[in-house]
Amino acid sequence: MRTISVDGQGLTPEAVAAVAAGSGKAALGREADARVRESRQMVEELVAAGEIAYGVSTGFGKFSDVHISSQDTARLQINLIRSHACAVGNPLPADTVRAVMLLRANALAKGFSGIRPETLRLLIDCLNHDVLPVVPEQGSLGASGDLAPLSHVALVLMGEGEAFCRGERLPGAAALAKAGLRPIALQAKEGLALINGTQIMTAVGTLTYVKALRLARIADAIAALTLEGLRGIPDAFAEEVQLARPYPEQIGVARNLRALLRGSALTTRQGELRVQDAYSLRCLPQVHGATRQALDYARDKLSIEINAATDNPLLFLAEGKVVSGGNFHGQPIAFAMDLLKIGMSELANIAERRTERLVNPALSGGLPAFLSRDPGLGSGLMITQYVSASLVSENKVLAHPASVDSIPSSANQEDHVSMGTTSARHAAQVVANAAKVLAVELICAAEAAELRGADGLAPATRALYDRLRGAVKPVTEDRSLTGEIERVSAALLAGEWLGAVEAVAGPLY
Repeated sequence: MRTISVDGQGLTPEAVAAVAAGSGKAALGREADARVRESRQMVEELVAAGEIAYGVSTGFGKFSDVHISSQDTARLQINLIRSHACAVGNPLPADTVRAVMLLRANALAKGFSGIRPETLRLLIDCLNHDVLPVVPEQGSLGASGDLAPLSHVALVLMGEGEAFCRGERLPGAAALAKAGLRPIALQAKEGLALINGTQIMTAVGTLTYVKALRLARIADAIAALTLEGLRGIPDAFAEEVQLARPYPEQIGVARNLRALLRGSALTTRQGELRVQDAYSLRCLPQVHGATRQALDYARDKLSIEINAATDNPLLFLAEGKVVSGGNFHGQPIAFAMDLLKIGMSELANIAERRTERLVNPALSGGLPAFLSRDPGLGSGLMITQYVSASLVSENKVLAHPASVDSIPSSANQEDHVSMGTTSARHAAQVVANAAKVLAVELICAAEAAELRGADGLAPATRALYDRLRGAVKPVTEDRSLTGEIERVSAALLAGEWLGAVEAVAGPLY
C-alpha cells in the first residue's frame, strides 16, 4: 500500500484519490511534526499569558468580542464542536470522508493551527484504521469553511457522534475502541482548528476532478468510435487547423483523435460522402478542448487548496503573531467547481448530440432507425437517447453557478459566503450524469460499428469496442439496458478501459 506523506505541501489530486480509494495510507512527516509542536507551544503560551486571540480566548463569529477565561478554554472547544455538528442529509461516501480526513490532517500539518500532535495523530490513525465519521453532506455555506460537516469528523475524535468502522455503523466511542484507538479531550484552539477550513468542498472537488479527467480522456475515444460509425471525416482534426487557433487543449484533443483513428477503414475523406460533418463531430477538438481548459483551471486551484492552511486564526511562529484572516473562505474552489461542472455539462451535451446522430435515420448515413435489427417491431436503442437527453437537461440546471449566491450568517458578522460545497456537490452529480451519457453513446457507437463492420475499426477504437463488448453484448433484440448502462458508466468513471486504448494509441493527452 502506498504511503502518502502528510507534510502540508506535497499532496496531489492523484495522491488524494489513492488514499480515498483505500489504496494508500497517511504518515505525518517528521518536519511537520516539529512544526505542529512549535505551533502548539505558542497556543499554550497565549493561554498562560491570558492574551486575547480569536477562538482561543474569545467566542466565535458574532461572539468574537466575548472574552473566555483560561479555565474555560477547553470547554469552549467542546461546546463549539457539539453545537456546530448539525449538518443534515445523506452521509458522504466513504471515499470522500477519507479524502476529507487526509486534507484536514495535511492543513494542520502546516503548523499554522496550534493543534496538539496527539490530536493530529488520532485523526491520521482514524484514517489509516478506516474509522470513518458519519458526515452529513448538507449544511455548509463554504465560509467560515465547512463548519457543520467538519464538526461531525471532530465529534468522533472526541468519542461522540457516529462512525463506520470496517463497514459497521457505530457510536463514535465504539468505533474508536473497535480500532484500538482512544478519544481525545479537546484543549484550547483545537476544536476550531479541526473544523475551520474548506476540506469538504475540496475533498468532493478533488475526487470529482479526478473522475472528470478520466471521462474527458475516454470521451475522445468514444467520440472517435462514433465518428467511425457515422463514416465521419477526420480531416478537420489536422494539425495545421489546430495551430491556426493554438489553444494547447484543442491541439491535444485533435492529436488524441488522430491517434485513435489511425488505421480506420470506416472513416472517409473530405468530399467523398460529404464535404463536412456536423459540429458534434467536426468541432470535437474545440469543444472537448474547452472542457479540458475548465478541468485544468480546476486542477490548478485544487492543487493549491489541498496544501493550504485554511483555518482562522493562523499562528505565525517567526513573527510571534496570531492573525485573524479569511483563508477559510471557499470562493476559489466555488468558482473552480462551477467552471468544472459547466465544462462537463458541455462534454455531456455534445455526446448526447452524437448519440442522436447515431440513432436518427435521417442523420446516420444509412444506419437502421434507432439501430434496431428489426425496425418497427423492435425499438432498438431509441429510448437510450431519451435517457441522455434527460441527463443533459438535468445537468443544465445543476450547472447554474452556486458561487454567485450568498446568504449572511452569524448576525451579519459572516456577511458573504461562497457556497463552494454546494458547487462541489453539484459538480459531482454533473460528472456522474456525464458518465451515463457517455456510456449511452459508447453502447450506441458499438452498435453502429457492428452494423458497419467492426473489422474496419481503427486498432485503438477496436480495443475500446472489445472492452465494451465484454460488458454489453450486441443488442440483437430488445432488452432492458439499465444495468449495462450503469456498469459501463462505473467503468468509465474508474478509468478501467483507458489503459487498453492507450496501449494501442499511445498515451492520450
